[in-house]
Amino acid sequence: MITQQQTTAAIFGIPSLLMVIALAGNHFVTGWDWSGSDFLIAGILLFGTASLIYWIGRFTKTFKTKLIISLIVLAALVLVWAELAVGIFGTSFSGN
Repeated sequence: MITQQQTTAAIFGIPSLLMVIALAGNHFVTGWDWSGSDFLIAGILLFGTASLIYWIGRFTKTFKTKLIISLIVLAALVLVWAELAVGIFGTSFSGN
């Protein structure tokens, strides 16, 4: 059985790993030019999403409800990230 501590470590460990990969990519990959604000926004999005999923897990009762709400939160993250990166919706805060 997976403990609460293992679940929490996984929920917050994945965004941490993604930020470390982005930092390494910024230093070693040509053309990967993230600024400080890019890292700040990525951190807010990733850790905000992780926090929401953590609280969903703590305050919902059934696994099915946890899964559905978490998938909705992850879909929202992907859509916001894609909009910021390439502007799939054409909003004023979209990427270049």
